[in-house]
Amino acid sequence: MDALNNLAMGFAEALTLQNLLFALIGCLVGTMLGLLPGIGSTAGIAILIPLTLNMEPVSAIIMLAAIFYGTAYGGTITSVLLNIPGESESAITCIDGYAMTKKGKAGVALTMAGIGSFFGGIVATIGLAFGAQALAVVGLEIGPPEFFALVIVGLSLLVGLVGKSVAAGLISAAIGLLIAMVGIDPVAGLPRFTFGSAHLFDGLNFVPVIIGIFGLGELLDNMVAPTLRPRAPRLRELIPGRKDLTRGGAAMLRGTAIGAPIGLVPGITNAISSLLSYSVEKKVGRYRRELGTGAIEGVVGPETANNAHSSASLVPLFALGIPATPAIAVLMGAFLQNGLTPGPLLFTQEPLLVWTIIASFFIGNIILLILNVPLVGLWTRVLSIPHEVLVALIFAFLVIGSYSVSNSVIDVFIMIAFGIVGLVFRRLHIPLAPLVLAVVLGPFLESALRQSLQLSQGSFGIFFTRPITLTLLIIAALIFIGSVAASGLKRKMLLPSDAEN
Repeated sequence: MDALNNLAMGFAEALTLQNLLFALIGCLVGTMLGLLPGIGSTAGIAILIPLTLNMEPVSAIIMLAAIFYGTAYGGTITSVLLNIPGESESAITCIDGYAMTKKGKAGVALTMAGIGSFFGGIVATIGLAFGAQALAVVGLEIGPPEFFALVIVGLSLLVGLVGKSVAAGLISAAIGLLIAMVGIDPVAGLPRFTFGSAHLFDGLNFVPVIIGIFGLGELLDNMVAPTLRPRAPRLRELIPGRKDLTRGGAAMLRGTAIGAPIGLVPGITNAISSLLSYSVEKKVGRYRRELGTGAIEGVVGPETANNAHSSASLVPLFALGIPATPAIAVLMGAFLQNGLTPGPLLFTQEPLLVWTIIASFFIGNIILLILNVPLVGLWTRVLSIPHEVLVALIFAFLVIGSYSVSNSVIDVFIMIAFGIVGLVFRRLHIPLAPLVLAVVLGPFLESALRQSLQLSQGSFGIFFTRPITLTLLIIAALIFIGSVAASGLKRKMLLPSDAEN
């Protein structure tokens, strides 16, 4: 009952005109970013964080979260109409989605994908509302040694599961930890890696670093792209028949059952859930022989799993303060930038804020369903904007956003430098997820390590004498060893080993 009462309290706040407006803006921007190949949710959230610095924290997080799950809706449109996935998780939708377009059933595919995304998102959000607080209660029992071990598990998962090389993941995480160490040492009070610059005494600001790595890096990597002009389906073509609803309904249930639990595991991204959903449809679906030729199950299953995954992946962030994907790591940065620390204490310290954000997820999914199905014609016009114009607008936004953090040109140069770093990482196939997670969690990791050593008077034995800590460290070691052993196998089986591709 407590959860229901808290959720009702959250709805009362989320339904205010101001929060509804920011949820709508987030959904619009998220859908647009999902439409544009190469500019995904991670880059979108990173670019827009500076806009939220002077906003109320709850409105800022509502808008950025709506961008996060809104991209999943937008990516479907280009997958179905153009055979071009806007997001990696929509890639598998191209197979049957575009086949349906060639059959003249693009409208039905988009409508059913929208309904499936809505269903999966709502079910997973219910799980978030009732599961995150229960998990947070467990999280309150965690001390500095356990938190240190938990972060090590999260880093092991991302290092091991993303990218084709574990060594590349380790390099990425090590660079992220080095970036996080810039500034004044919190214990000794001495500057570290500041090169005598007073601007760096407070450390490298998270915002220009992330804007550069994900925003400018993505922009440079996709500098040349064609301008697209798809045909939007007419309104009557959007209405599915009874057979489409029946076949799509079963695929929705299976997609939700796959995406929601997998979304809870850090390091596994939406693309994996979409792919697994398609594989399940090929094995157990009643019309599996039609997959690949324009079957509705090939569209609804992956899209439902994808959106259920997005909502479920917020549970570790809210309950334990551990981001599950690069996009959520950037979203966690937005929390920190607004003076909020995700984790178990958030439910007790900021209950109204937490439940308002959770309630906004329900509202956001309803807004996205309304925006995406009837207004698909409007979204196809966005694709006809010349790519050169979009690049110029986004670059101007990157510069203004970086400068506005502290009104300093140095932050603009930091953004440009890390944009080049992001481009180099992409070209060398070094995953960015461990880097961003290390940048976000680095200060917490160092703090937990030092607090643990203070508790034990400098003895590392504290990590091996506490059952939960020892168990988590063993799990981290097993994940790392297993990842090294499986890396060659992943390449041989052509599995989607890189979460960012």
